[in-house]
Amino acid sequence: MSLSPVSDTSSYSARHLGPDAAERADMLERLGYSSLEELIEAVYPDGIEAESAPRLPEPLSEKEAQDKLRSYAQQNIPLKSFYGQGFYDTITPPAIRRNLVENPGFYTSYTPYQAEISQGRLEGLLNFQTAVSELTGLPLANASLLDEASATAEAVGLMARQKRKGTRVLLDSKLNPQVLAVAAERARILELEVEISDLESSIVGEDYVGVVIAYPDTEGKLRDPRKTIEEIHDRGGLATVLTDLLALQNIESPGELGAEIAIGNSQRFGVPLFFGGPHAAFMAVADNLKRKMPGRIVGVSKDAAGYPAYRLALQTREQHIRRERATSNICTAQALLAIIAGTYAVYHGADGLKRIADHVHGLAKDFAAAIDAADGVEVKHEHFFDTVAVTAKGRAEEIKASLLDEGYLVRAIGEDTVVVAFGESATDEDVEVLAKAFGAEATAGKGEGDSRIPEGVVRKTDTLTHPNFSMIHSETQLMRYLRKLADKDLALDRTMIPLGSCTLKLNPAAGVEPISWPEFANVHPYAPESHTKGWRALIDELEGWLTELTGYDAVSVQPNAGSQGELAGLNAIRRYHVHNGDHERDICLVPSSAHGTNAASAALANLRVVVVKSAEDGSIDLDDLDAKLEKHSQHIAAIMITYPSTHGVFEHQVRDVCDKVHAVGGQVYIDGANMNALAGLAKLGELGGDVSHLNLHKTFAIPHGGGGPGVGPVALKKHLQPFLPADPNAESDPSTPVAEDKGIPVASARWGSAGVLPITWAYLAMSGTEGLAQNSASAILAANYVAHELNDYFPVLYTGKNGMVGHECILDVRPAEKETGVDATDIAKRLVDYGLHAPTLAFPVEGTLMVEPTESEDQGEIDRFIAAMKSIHGEIQEIADGKIAYEDSVIHNAPYTQEAATTDNWEYKFPRSQAVWPVTSLLPDKYFPPVRRIDEAYGDRNLQCSCPPPEAFDIEQPE
Repeated sequence: MSLSPVSDTSSYSARHLGPDAAERADMLERLGYSSLEELIEAVYPDGIEAESAPRLPEPLSEKEAQDKLRSYAQQNIPLKSFYGQGFYDTITPPAIRRNLVENPGFYTSYTPYQAEISQGRLEGLLNFQTAVSELTGLPLANASLLDEASATAEAVGLMARQKRKGTRVLLDSKLNPQVLAVAAERARILELEVEISDLESSIVGEDYVGVVIAYPDTEGKLRDPRKTIEEIHDRGGLATVLTDLLALQNIESPGELGAEIAIGNSQRFGVPLFFGGPHAAFMAVADNLKRKMPGRIVGVSKDAAGYPAYRLALQTREQHIRRERATSNICTAQALLAIIAGTYAVYHGADGLKRIADHVHGLAKDFAAAIDAADGVEVKHEHFFDTVAVTAKGRAEEIKASLLDEGYLVRAIGEDTVVVAFGESATDEDVEVLAKAFGAEATAGKGEGDSRIPEGVVRKTDTLTHPNFSMIHSETQLMRYLRKLADKDLALDRTMIPLGSCTLKLNPAAGVEPISWPEFANVHPYAPESHTKGWRALIDELEGWLTELTGYDAVSVQPNAGSQGELAGLNAIRRYHVHNGDHERDICLVPSSAHGTNAASAALANLRVVVVKSAEDGSIDLDDLDAKLEKHSQHIAAIMITYPSTHGVFEHQVRDVCDKVHAVGGQVYIDGANMNALAGLAKLGELGGDVSHLNLHKTFAIPHGGGGPGVGPVALKKHLQPFLPADPNAESDPSTPVAEDKGIPVASARWGSAGVLPITWAYLAMSGTEGLAQNSASAILAANYVAHELNDYFPVLYTGKNGMVGHECILDVRPAEKETGVDATDIAKRLVDYGLHAPTLAFPVEGTLMVEPTESEDQGEIDRFIAAMKSIHGEIQEIADGKIAYEDSVIHNAPYTQEAATTDNWEYKFPRSQAVWPVTSLLPDKYFPPVRRIDEAYGDRNLQCSCPPPEAFDIEQPE
C-alpha cells in the first residue's frame, strides 16, 4: 500500500495529519529513512502486515460525508417520545449545547488525572456529584457511571463486596427490563443467586447481599419502599434504590428512606435521547461505602498556597493501579454527559427543576384524570410521578399503533397495558391527543388536587441548597461561567496531549457536528424499526467497516466503553468454554505489559488472573509463558495481549504466543487500545486473535470528553459470534439464566452509546483505507521522532526491531530521580508551566513517562514538547551539578499560578522569569494554571466530595 503524502491538500486526510510533506520528510530524515514505507518496514516485525488491505470505500470529502450522514438522518423519523423505560424527553438548553456540548474546550479534554490543568472540568463534575448527593440524600456520589443497567450491576457488585458472606441478591421485578437483563447476568457471573420478585410482598429467606428497589418502577408506580429496606436490613443486607433525579424534586430521597445506595440515569437533565446513549448514570452511597464505590470521585483538597483545589480522590481504587483487586473495571465514564447534567442543574437551579418536575407531574395527573373519567380503560396505579400505566384490555398494541400514526411513541406491555411517560417538552395539547387515543377527553388542570404521590414519600427535605445552584440565572452568566471553566483547563484545543495508550488525536468537526441533529439526537432507543432505518443503516455499515479493519467475522458496538468491550469479549470466551463443557477453564493470563484495565476486566468476568512476566526488552517472556501454560494447561481460558504492547513495542513473537495458548485450548484476546499503530496496515484477527475490543474514543476519533463518552466495540471470530452481546430489551425471562449458547447484554441499549457513532463513521468515511494507513504510519513516525530526539536526555525504556518503537514510547526518569530526587511527577507538574499536558505518568512502569504524540500534531507542536523536555532536563542538571538543592528548585515547586508569579513576596532561589517564562516561545501565549501543586494526601485524609462553600475561595483567607 502506498504511504506517499496526500496530494489533495483540501482532503480530510490532509487536514487530519499534522505534519505536511516537508515536515514529514524532515522527521524521516532525522530518523534515517527516506519514506514512510521504509519506516514501517523497519518497525513492523516480519509477518505482521495485513494479508490484504482493508476494503473501505473511496474517501469522501467533509461535505460528501455530511451529505451522506444527512441522508441517513432523514431516514429516521423522530417521534414525540412518551415511551419512558429509562429514557425521557428532555430539552437541552441552547446555551448549554452551544457553550458546552459543541465546545472543544470541553469535548477534547482528557480524564482529569493531572488535576492542576483540569480544574474546570473537575468543577463541572463536582457540580454533578453535589446535585446527585443532595437529591439522593446520600453523602457521597461518584463522577458518573456508564448507564443505568450497568450502574445497577455495579451496585450489586458493591453490595457483594460489602457483604462477603451473602450468596443471593434480590432484584425488584418492576425494574426496567434492560436493567434486569444486564444486572441479573452480571450478578450470576459473580456467582450470586438471583431472585427476582415483586417487592410488595415480604422478603423471605436469608443470605442476601442486598436488594435493588425500583422507585418509581418501570410502569411508573410509586410506593413507599421503607418496609422493603427495613426487611433487607433485618437480614443483614444492603438496600439499593434505582431512582429518577427529576422525580426526586417531589419524592423523598433514598437516603432519607434508609437506603445505602442510590443509582439511576441523569439523561433527563438536558441530555438528548441519542438512540440510547451516551448518558451519565450516577451512584451515591452511605459514608461507610465510599472506599468500595466504583467509578471516579472528584474531591476537594488544597494546593501549595493553601487554597481549595479539586482532584480525583482515592485514586488507588482505579483499575490501572489495583488491577484485579480494583472496585470495578470502569475506565471511561461519562464525564462530558455528567458535566452537561450538572450544568443543567446549575442553570435551572432548585426552583427551575421543581417547576419542570411539577410541570410533568401535572400533565401526568391531567392525563390520569381523563382516563379515570373514560369508559373501558382505567389507570393501573394510583400513585405515580410522571408515568401513567393504563389498563386497556386487549387494546394495548392497537392504541400504541394509533398514536404512532399521530407521531407519538408510547409503550405497550403485553396485550392490556399502555405506559405513557411525560417529559419536559410535553404540553396540554399532547395530553389531549394521548387521551383521545384511549377514548378519553382531557382538560388542562383537571388533575389538580388529586394525590398522586403517596403521602409517606412526599419530599420534605430541601433540594440543591448549595449556592452554586442559585447563583447563575441568566444566559449571560452561564456563558461566562462555562468560559471560565474552559479557560482553567488544558485540552486539545490549546495543546497536544501526549498521553501514551490514550490517543488524544483530532476529533473531526464534520463528524462531531451531526450528533446534535434532531434526526439523530431525538430518537428513542426502543423506537420501532420503521422509524429508525437511518440509524440502523449507519450502524450496520460502521460495524462492517470495523469488521474489515480488524480481520474478524463480526462486531457489536453495544459496549459503551473500552472496559465494557473487554468484559464483553471475556464473557464471550467464558461462555464459549462453558458451552463446550470446559467449565474448569477459569484462568486468564495477563502479561505485565498488557493494558491496565485487562486484569480488572478478567476479575469482573470471574476469571482468575495469572500474570506473565516481561523480558528485558519489554516483550512477553516466553519462558515464563511456557511455565504458566504447563502449570495451568487445563484451566487456561484466555490470554489478554495488548498489541503493540503498552511498553510501546511490537513484539515479534506475537504469533508464537497465540499458537502456544491455542495449543492448550485457550482463546486469545488482543486488546485493541493501541490500534492507532495498526489501523489500515495490520489486522488483529490475522495475528492469531480470537476476540478484541476497539476504542472508538482513541483510534477512531470520538472525543474523550474529560473521561467519556467512549465506545468499545467487541470484534470476534466466527466460533465466538453466538456470544456477542445480546439485545438487553429482547423478550426474555431474566429470572432464568441466559442459555449457554447465547451472549449476554452489557449495556442498556442494543447499540450502546449510538449517539456518538456518526463521529467514527465520518472519520472512516473521510479517511478511507489509504488515509487510515497514513494515519497509523504517521503516528509511528511521530513517536519514533520523539524517542530519537529525547533518548539522550531521558532514555527510551523499551525498543523493538531496529531499536524502534511503535506509536508511543516510554521515557525513563528513574536515573534522574536516583541522582537528583526529581521524579516523573515533578516533570509532569513542570510541563504545566510550558503550557503542555503531561504524558502518561508512572504507567505501565513506575518512574516513567509514556508519550504518544499521535498523527494529528504537526512538527512544530511536537518540537515544542521536545524543547520543553530538554529545558526541564537542563533544570534537573542544575540540581545534579549542585547549583541548587532539589527542595529549592524550580521543578520541585512547579507549577506557578499567575498570582504566585506576580506576588510581591517571592521567596524562591530562582527568578520569576525561570519559573514562568522558561522558553521564549511562551511570551505571546502563556497558560497559567489556576492552582499550584495539589496536596493529594491531604484530600484523601480529609475527604470532601461536594462543592465547597464560596467562602473557601476567598483569596484573602487561605486555609
